[in-house]
This record gives sequence, C-alpha cells and structure tokens, in this order.
Amino acid sequence: MSKPTIIAQISDLHIKAPGELAYHKVDTAGALERCVAELNALEPRPDLVVISGDLVDTPTAGEYDHLWRLLAPLKIPFIGVPGNHDGRGMMRAAFPDWAYAHADGPLDQARTIGPLDVIVLDSHVPGRPHGRLEPKTLDWLDAALGSSHDRPALLFLHHPPFRTGITHMDVQDLQNSAELADIVSRHPRVRIVAAGHVHRATLTTFAGTVATICPAPNHAVDLDLAELRAPSFRVEPPAFHLHVWFPEGDTGHLVTHQVQIGEFDGPHPFFGADGKLL
Repeated sequence: MSKPTIIAQISDLHIKAPGELAYHKVDTAGALERCVAELNALEPRPDLVVISGDLVDTPTAGEYDHLWRLLAPLKIPFIGVPGNHDGRGMMRAAFPDWAYAHADGPLDQARTIGPLDVIVLDSHVPGRPHGRLEPKTLDWLDAALGSSHDRPALLFLHHPPFRTGITHMDVQDLQNSAELADIVSRHPRVRIVAAGHVHRATLTTFAGTVATICPAPNHAVDLDLAELRAPSFRVEPPAFHLHVWFPEGDTGHLVTHQVQIGEFDGPHPFFGADGKLL
C-alpha cells in the first residue's frame, strides 16, 4: 500500500499581542501552543500545514512577531493565506520566504507536495470582513489548474464560497463565489475547496467537488441558525482538519479527518490477550 500524503489545515488563530485575550475571553496564544504540540505528536507526521487565514487579530507587526514565536516549535513546513483580520503587507514581511505567485497584491501560493498540488488563494479585501478573489488571483488559478489534467489539487482560502446558515457570517463570505465555481467546475482535478472563517467544522459540495470549513483551535462561532442571538462565540472543544490523500486505484481518493486538540482517555484495546472482544 502506497504511503498517503497528509495536509494538515489549521485556521483562525487570531493571535494578539503577548498577554492579550481575544474578546477579553480567549487565550488564542495558549490555544495555538496546544495545537502545535498536537501537530508535532501526530504519527505519521503531516507533510505540510496550511493556515487558512486570520493568523493574527488586529493586525499589527507585533502580533506577527508573536505568531512567529508561537509557530517556531512546529516541526512541519507550513504556509498560510490571509483572512479578513490579517494585513497583506505585514504578512508578506513576516513570511518573506514563502513562494508567492505575485510580486505584489494577493498572497496566492502553490506548493507541490508529493502527488498533490496545494493551492492557497488570497480572498482578503483590505478593511472589509467579506472576501473576494481578485481578477489576478482568478486568472492565476485557472492557469495553475490548467497546467495538469491528472494531478489532484487541493484549494484553500479563508472565506467560504457557500452559505452556512449562520447569517452574520454568511454576509461575510466570498462575494464572487460564482467566478470561483466557474473555474473549479472546468478543472475536475480539484478534489476539495477548504475554507476557514466560521470556526466550525462544516461540510457541503461546491462546483462539483467537496467543500469544507475547518474548525479553530480556540473558539467557535455560535451555531445559531435561527438568528436568536446577537453574533456570538462559544468555547467548544478545539480541533483542526487532516486531509489525507490515498493514491491507490486509477484516481485516488481524499479523506478529511477532524482531530480534537487536547488530552483524552485512551486509546484502549477492543480485544483481550485471548483475542476475544472485551
């Protein structure tokens, strides 16, 4: 059996200045430290970590410095894409060694990881909470996907290109999702469109492929589908996604696992020393 290729996705880190809490409640730095420890402990270890936006919270250069210190113990290569809480210029300065597709503007990137093409798309709109893919990004994506017909491609961006039912988040989603859908539908090698922004594990379909939202390592947007409450968050069990590519067969297949962050009882055996089910 061939070795799988594993891409970990973490999202919405919201790192603040040292000692500050997000929304006066959430220790996002401590949450990231626990997330990094969980990633480092995985066996087998992922081939790449993708951070799908909102790496920092305000943003400031000091927050990016703090983020760098928190990510330094991570033993896995990582790349990221900005969210609405990020700043393109500060992020490019903080991570100058990433292979950006453009000399300026959107921080799009593509990485070849074994048999996979990992493509990250910058949906950041300066000063606004919603997302939009610029024409430069859309043209680059179409060309990048057209460079191969058979290599599986995984797309990552911050803003979901679909409705979740959480109204105050849906008005902040990707505003030109139809343009993205047109490109994705023309390139069936896209196996997943993976977003962040909503801090909740979510699954749907988009343009003929699978689409997901990655949970966060810190807090979750309140699951309020009836608009009963003001925009709110909950401190739920933190988690991230593992996207595992199995190359067997003619087309291979992708499986996404949700991984909880923390210490939990187990693992415990199903069978005793005599081979019988306990």
